[in-house]
Amino acid sequence: MREYIKRDGYIEKIKPFIGKDLIKVLTGQRRVGKSYLLYQIIDEVKSLDNESNIVFINMELHDFAGIKNSDDLISYINPHLVKKKKNYVFIDEVQDIENFEKALRHYQASNTAEIFCTGSNASLLSGELATLLSGRYIEFHISGLSYNEFLRFQEIEDNSDSFNRYIRFGSLPYLRNLPNDEVVIYEYIKSVYNTILYKDIVSRFNIRNTALLENLLRFLMDNIGSLFSAKKISDYLKNQKINLSPKVIIDYLKHFEDAFLLYDVKRYGITGKKIFEVGEKYYFEDLGIRHAIGGYRIADMGKIMENLVFKHLQRNGFQVFVGTLGDNEIDFVGRKGNDSIYIQVAYRIENQKTHDREFGNLLKINDNFRKMVVSMDDYIEGTFEGIEHIHIREFLSMVL
Repeated sequence: MREYIKRDGYIEKIKPFIGKDLIKVLTGQRRVGKSYLLYQIIDEVKSLDNESNIVFINMELHDFAGIKNSDDLISYINPHLVKKKKNYVFIDEVQDIENFEKALRHYQASNTAEIFCTGSNASLLSGELATLLSGRYIEFHISGLSYNEFLRFQEIEDNSDSFNRYIRFGSLPYLRNLPNDEVVIYEYIKSVYNTILYKDIVSRFNIRNTALLENLLRFLMDNIGSLFSAKKISDYLKNQKINLSPKVIIDYLKHFEDAFLLYDVKRYGITGKKIFEVGEKYYFEDLGIRHAIGGYRIADMGKIMENLVFKHLQRNGFQVFVGTLGDNEIDFVGRKGNDSIYIQVAYRIENQKTHDREFGNLLKINDNFRKMVVSMDDYIEGTFEGIEHIHIREFLSMVL
């Protein structure tokens, strides 16, 4: 088993379900650290039961290339099970096995093994899996490193240089093994991007015109945090001599989301508590991929900050929306259980007009939930009429 740096936040969420009659599914973009979380769970299992029998299958290794479908999977696992011991089966990148859900259901129903698996596609939990395993699995979404985790993995202090590295290179855990060299780092990130694009999207969905697919993704990279509908995107691309129908755009967007490259954030009416189905914003799982493919520009810092705030809210368990209040927009509304949080994001509060807009929109919200403005100003005023003003570095270090 490999060495790893612990990510205890995820283990604390998963630990209560070890030993329970549920299939545990870890989902997330490739290279965000799902495999190493499996290693950490294995050690947790062994600490709870040192007589446990572990079966580990990594579908990215050639050793397991013979496992093509559910029958192959069962044929591999059965000889490795040990009677009179508790058996645990760990499968990394389970979506690469055809009809894998039938094998998982077999072991779950027969109570012969406890199953943990990872997948790099959101459709893992749709269709047959959701039907066959309804109520029999629990999903844990795994993200790249938070800012605090990034500092720990890189073994660096929290300062402006460290924060700039996080902004520029993103949150993939393997970066700790690379020199602090932009060319080297971006080459690695591009290889991750190509694997996601060609293995999880192009090959899986049999897409022939990859140029159009990449053009759409680059467009989204340039327009982080802009409100769009499929028709608006189609109309814009036509002006750029790129013809993609709204239907194809909807399909491509779904593929990007299924591969966890990006997330759509829908609009939420704060007064009527209504979720709007048309018009959403898109944010990326990893900014390093965005910069390696689309370029890193200081002029985009406002968009970059929005993406960072979105991901931090998501990591903290919030369901995230774009808020609407009459003609005003709130950058983010986070909802978690009965709790809510409202956030405005601004690169700098440089003048009274910007101050009035960012704080003023929040002051119009008539409830007592937490409200804050996140910026990168050198001077942070603290609190203004009950609204917190927080530096982006401090925000990314907070438990919300």
